[in-house]
Amino acid sequence: MLKTELCDLVGIEYPIFQGGMARISDGKLAAAVSEAGGLGIVSAASGDVEQIAGEMDIAAKLTSKPIGVNIMLRGSNIDEIAAMIAEKKPAVVTTGAGSPEKYMDMWKSAGIKVIPVAASAAYAKLFERAGADAVIAEGGESGGHIGELTTMALVPQVCDAVSIPVIAAGGIADGRGAAAALMLGACGIQVGTRFLLAEECSISRVYKDKLIKANDTSTVVTGRRLGHPVRSLKSKFSREYSRIEYTSISDEELEQFAVGSLGAAVTGDENHGCFLAGQISGIVNKEQPAAEIIREIFEQAEALLTGGTKWVK
Repeated sequence: MLKTELCDLVGIEYPIFQGGMARISDGKLAAAVSEAGGLGIVSAASGDVEQIAGEMDIAAKLTSKPIGVNIMLRGSNIDEIAAMIAEKKPAVVTTGAGSPEKYMDMWKSAGIKVIPVAASAAYAKLFERAGADAVIAEGGESGGHIGELTTMALVPQVCDAVSIPVIAAGGIADGRGAAAALMLGACGIQVGTRFLLAEECSISRVYKDKLIKANDTSTVVTGRRLGHPVRSLKSKFSREYSRIEYTSISDEELEQFAVGSLGAAVTGDENHGCFLAGQISGIVNKEQPAAEIIREIFEQAEALLTGGTKWVK
């Protein structure tokens, strides 16, 4: 079994995090990933403190292994969510949309490892100075909110820039991606899109079928006009957003157009849904238990890294 310093840092068997996907990464999915030896992560993106705490409790009831939580550092009640996380004491908190420096002492005093997402080497160095235990270098191949650098270019530069462990994310879905990430200097991977097809993931059948049918050109990036680019599957919603994004529509109207689109995707609304997915959609073509996904990724990666084996589909 491939083990790295990330396994020791977090207390997991396989060096893999499940991405904290907004409105998707619930307690059931997180528990399945953790029970299988990775780090399952509950998303705190809903902003509802009681709902987030409830999903963390669900995960804790389903597994005794380490659980993480992901928080986006923007919103009206971030202080309240951050305090709740400190009380719940998950093994890890991953962060996005800003620096976690404000909450670093509180979380670390509670014994929580703080691991921010960095879209550039400069951000990674900033987070290291703030006291982060590791960083997630996430390339623009990922689903959801993205940066400009690709994973292949970003990961080695972040590894060179910081002395703390680096986790690679963005466009990783199988053993080839995991092996490549480790060869680039990362000590582990974060995977989102492939876990959308975990049997334990609660998204709609419509969403899962779209992922299964997708290919390498099935995603599109929208939202650059507002400074928040998002990668999703091509859909009625994304086509309409692309059509109006650079018209005379106001920023406020454009923002309003996207309200509720992620929730609509989760429930299978093909007309209004924004179906977030990374560029590995063409690799993800079947539904599997989370444990099988993790085992398959690392069996493939180990064969490639230790045996000099060529990739066999």
